[in-house]
Amino acid sequence: MTAVPTGPTLASLSRAELSARLAHGLVFRTGQFTVRLQCAIGSVTEGLHRLYGAHPLLDDDAFVDFHLRMKRPATLRRWYRPKVDLLYDGQAIFKPLPLAQAFPLFEWGLNWCVANRAHTYLMIHAAVLERGGRAVILPAPPGSGKSTLCAALAHRGWRLLSDELTLIRLDDGHVVPVPRPISLKNASIGVMRAFLDQPVFSDEVADTAKGTIAHLLAPADAVARGAESARPAWVIFPKYRAGSPSLLEPMPKAQAHLELAQNAFNYSLLMEQGFDTLGLVIGMSGCYRYTYSVLDEAIAVFDGLAAQP
Repeated sequence: MTAVPTGPTLASLSRAELSARLAHGLVFRTGQFTVRLQCAIGSVTEGLHRLYGAHPLLDDDAFVDFHLRMKRPATLRRWYRPKVDLLYDGQAIFKPLPLAQAFPLFEWGLNWCVANRAHTYLMIHAAVLERGGRAVILPAPPGSGKSTLCAALAHRGWRLLSDELTLIRLDDGHVVPVPRPISLKNASIGVMRAFLDQPVFSDEVADTAKGTIAHLLAPADAVARGAESARPAWVIFPKYRAGSPSLLEPMPKAQAHLELAQNAFNYSLLMEQGFDTLGLVIGMSGCYRYTYSVLDEAIAVFDGLAAQP
């Protein structure tokens, strides 16, 4: 097992100290990546204060993978319907968004950085969790209930590796973690507020391109074990369907390979290496479709899989 980091974390900073560090650039680590964020926007400071306390805090001179800066445009928009820009290496990567969406913009921007730059991994748009050293990969389109299921499992005995980005090493097919807050949308927010005991969320942000957004705190143990990889054991395509019984159905590995490739960010870019790596993952994994409507039943199904040799 990889040693758990024991250095300072963001939780060692008061909110005022966090704000001061952000003003000139805060360096911290999330899984495999080091981020430097410069920002003087209160909602971002508050989001980091609530949800990133377990993440390692690094010195200002540490090597950085992603340099990010958030700022308000220096125009009349600063006061009338204020906006916020996110810059990566000094360049805007999205159109300016309403200031109220600053914290979701930071999360989306960090996802963009990984998806567009981390080509030393095969990257799949999928949630991924671990139990007993074995990983379950959950690829699914928006609206499938993937993130809701991921959030429930992450707070019921499964270790969160990522709710959005499955990063697969090209040499051995193992999954490396990027544990960060879990993004939930619309009705899923209320579902998880009711399902979990005293959950910690960011403020809800309405009227985004994805509807109402809130981010759920990742378990501290998942963040602390951010260097500990896992071997793929299951690829499961989940689908929430109201009123449906819990149904786990085996699927052909060839079909699973095809559908998982369609969820990859850089499968074509990696060419033969991408094909071989995905084939390695599928070869190690049981492949299924899963339909559910009740989270407790879903957790029982996944726990049953984990209990198998």
